[in-house]
Amino acid sequence: MRNPAARFLLAAALLLTGHAYAQDKKMPEDKSKRPSPPATATALVGGATVTIDYSRPAMKGRKVFGGLVPYNAVWRTGANEATIFTVDKPVKIEGQALPAGKYALFTIPGATEWTVIFNKTANQWGAYEYDQKQDALRVKVKPMKTAAPVEQFNVTTAKAGTVTMAWESTQASFKVSK
Repeated sequence: MRNPAARFLLAAALLLTGHAYAQDKKMPEDKSKRPSPPATATALVGGATVTIDYSRPAMKGRKVFGGLVPYNAVWRTGANEATIFTVDKPVKIEGQALPAGKYALFTIPGATEWTVIFNKTANQWGAYEYDQKQDALRVKVKPMKTAAPVEQFNVTTAKAGTVTMAWESTQASFKVSK
């Protein structure tokens, strides 16, 4: 095609077609329809409200820790967007200070130790753009074996301040206090 106007129109048509196709492939806007649906865990700990927004992937017969979720690598701690940890007042996590705010909650699972990470860049997809320089706090915890298999990833909170993340046959907990 030697006609510049025709080349421009063809390029514009291809771009628009590609844009429409990419939009059709987006995740459903209704997050409850996702294969890993959203969930929220909330607790009041010493006057501070702790809220954890996350997505719940399922095991589906897969080996999770040391398989689907590699050991010693940053994990989004759920599925889809990064898990969000919000606290409305300053708290302590495993005895270390964490200011009030909204954080991405990442973990680095290991066979005998997990690193729990509170990252200042709260809104991000997965852990693809995780930047360690944005970490507000890191704490180490020991994983434990669950009493029974946990098919779908689950986060629970207790009034005493314990946050427990459980999936497959593993659980890891950290303590939130005032």
